[in-house]
Amino acid sequence: MREQLERLKTESLCAIAAAVTEGEIQDIRVRVFGRKGELTALMKGLGTLAPEERPQVGQLVNATRDGIESALGSRLADVREKVRMEKLRSERIDVTLPGRKPVCGSKHPITLVIEEVCDIFAGLGFAVAEGPEIEHDWYNFEALNFPPEHPARDMQDTFFTENSLLLRTHTSPVQIRTMLKQKPPLRIIAPGTVYRCDSDATHSPMFHQIEGLMVDKQISFADLKGILTIFTNQLFGQKTGVRLRPSFFPFTEPSAEVDIACVICGGKGCRVCKNSGWLEILGAGMVDPEVFRHVNYNSEELSGFAFGMGIERIAMLKYGISDMRLLFENDVRFLRQF
Repeated sequence: MREQLERLKTESLCAIAAAVTEGEIQDIRVRVFGRKGELTALMKGLGTLAPEERPQVGQLVNATRDGIESALGSRLADVREKVRMEKLRSERIDVTLPGRKPVCGSKHPITLVIEEVCDIFAGLGFAVAEGPEIEHDWYNFEALNFPPEHPARDMQDTFFTENSLLLRTHTSPVQIRTMLKQKPPLRIIAPGTVYRCDSDATHSPMFHQIEGLMVDKQISFADLKGILTIFTNQLFGQKTGVRLRPSFFPFTEPSAEVDIACVICGGKGCRVCKNSGWLEILGAGMVDPEVFRHVNYNSEELSGFAFGMGIERIAMLKYGISDMRLLFENDVRFLRQF
């Protein structure tokens, strides 16, 4: 056994010294230490030795193994260093060349629209307000004049959890929370993420809204139309036509859908606007007195208006995007356009 170990060590060290590639070194490692390697086979024979010989032979096995492993590691480092130096000598590096410019990302189109809308309303004196995305039913529905069995709730089917908690369907709860904390006058916009059980080419179960609220004495429908006309003209261009159509929302009365002249055909009629010349962009109306009652505002002295818009729809109109799902697929080929 001792002679075999000495012979194995000598032959292995000679082979290691003669190895010139990393592959040859790895072959030697497998031949010696592999499952069927020479040293592995010798170690299996320790059980056949007399008990008094095993400690001495075991020490010799360990010394042989350590010596070969040390030689393998040293030779591997030498071979790798030699390859590195040859590579440096063969590759000429021009240190005068400018560095590689890192690839820079860009803001998402939804972010761009949110920032632009917020900037426009900031210029009109509106502050930004925020609230939780996991909301209580009272803030999301009841305080906004959606009683528990009201059919209008079907239009905002959402994701409920326990204890009357839900993922908010709009950012209107932010208006309720703000009015409970602040006394009029107030002007706020509430951007944020909202959730509804809806998904197709023009709807997403998760999307973004910006809602606005203005409350003061003697606020009229004319103020609402004036603010929204300024907003749409700044967002889509000074010559953009605006019209209001009667509609219904539980939390506003009277209510209206706000349309702009089609940004594709300029109001002449096309496939996008279904030949009507108009595109719906948001809903608005005067705050219902019942909403004021829930927040302890005196509807005899105060009045106000509210409006809300889907950011994805604004982005689709502004940038000519045909499918809302493109905004959430994170395809860099699409996002690089912005």
